[in-house]
Amino acid sequence: MLEIKGLSAEIEGVQVLRRANLSLAEGATVALIGRNGAGKTSLLRAIMGFMKVTEGAISFDGRPLDGVKAHLRPRFGIGYAPEDRRLFSSFSIEENIRLPAEVMKLPAAEIARRLEGIYAVLPELAELRHRPAAGLSGGQGKMAALARALMVGSRVILLDEPFQGLAPVLANRYAAALRTLRDSHPDIALLITESNPSLLRSFAEKTYAIERGAVSEASLAASSLAAAGLH
Repeated sequence: MLEIKGLSAEIEGVQVLRRANLSLAEGATVALIGRNGAGKTSLLRAIMGFMKVTEGAISFDGRPLDGVKAHLRPRFGIGYAPEDRRLFSSFSIEENIRLPAEVMKLPAAEIARRLEGIYAVLPELAELRHRPAAGLSGGQGKMAALARALMVGSRVILLDEPFQGLAPVLANRYAAALRTLRDSHPDIALLITESNPSLLRSFAEKTYAIERGAVSEASLAASSLAAAGLH
């Protein structure tokens, strides 16, 4: 479904991806493991069209994404939850969740249907839906970012370090939400980046390691050594 072949990208002349290859099949859960600065976020941003790609290609269902502008890529059913959440603090939680669907001008009935499904996966947010996003805890903010990605991510969800900075209790709650998502939406593919491979042992069916912008297939055990700097 999502194919990345020989992808290189740069930021202000500095190469951050080096001929990266990665595939994501329908309904699969794939982990991308690497230490901070290895290029995990850059790869997700490249998929979303936010990076200057210098070589290689990204395709979705066989269609090249190279000429597709960033603001149009969510229309393919690709949702993105960045590490820093990027919520509008003055908006309510539900307004933040609805925003990408409204930008895409989805019908009100479809937005309502998607919201219902999102709240089934994340019932905690249903209770908080009218609160300003500024009052969210770190864990709640991560869940709100996941919900917003789900609003448009009917085919693929990209999660950038979703467990980063979460206390163990909150990390467990987020993990439970991902398991519910996996059970209730088996056709949605997940690409999850992490620096700590142990957090993804119960999720990932396939694992890639990234180091200095180069991507290779790996086991979670091997990724654990790489992330710890023991390879």
